[in-house]
Amino acid sequence: MNDRTQADSTPRKLTIAIDGPAGAGKSTIASRLARKLGYVNLESGAMYRALALKAIDRDASFDDEDALVKLAENSRIQLEPTFGGNRTLLDGKDVSSRIRERDVTEAASRISIHPKVREWMVARQREMGAGGGVVMEGRDIGTQVFPHADLKIFLDADPVVREQRRMEQQKIKGDVAASVAAELRERDRRDRTRTASPLVAASDAVVINSTALSEDEVLAKVEELVREKS
Repeated sequence: MNDRTQADSTPRKLTIAIDGPAGAGKSTIASRLARKLGYVNLESGAMYRALALKAIDRDASFDDEDALVKLAENSRIQLEPTFGGNRTLLDGKDVSSRIRERDVTEAASRISIHPKVREWMVARQREMGAGGGVVMEGRDIGTQVFPHADLKIFLDADPVVREQRRMEQQKIKGDVAASVAAELRERDRRDRTRTASPLVAASDAVVINSTALSEDEVLAKVEELVREKS
């Protein structure tokens, strides 16, 4: 087999964008798909959460866009793939667990509405995924970060189902459940109505409603779409 034939037979490394609202399952699907394909899983949400954590630690206002951008420019956010999922490093420190806590989640939703913050994040995300072979999930990946992605998926689900999934994921019960549901609805409202890169399915995205599907069933559908593009 000559070099050209061998190159032609090598599977092309795709850029895969998975968007959708909170609780739709996109983080889990992106992580599992990346592991199966041997791709890098770029979590845009983890990057926003890392910056939000730094804003919390520095007592920066979530409404001061210029201060947040300056904070971002002086931050080093890294995603390190492991078998169990990415480790998120902020200025060299592992913050993987801390950024999943409720105060950081809420702060990330608030800072992500700022156009200049999103512009900085998009530039970093494009750098990280420039070589292909990536599965990236978020809320504007197919519309803004990788508008020319090989495969775009918009993963959605009924709001009530998404709320239930989030509570199960965070092991939330009792009185706290109502406040978590309210936070999720408010986050949806901010994501869908913000001026900068609102949450919307790209015109060429494949929409998958996961309301009545198991995680394995969703993954099987996505893998079939990947095979069609390979």
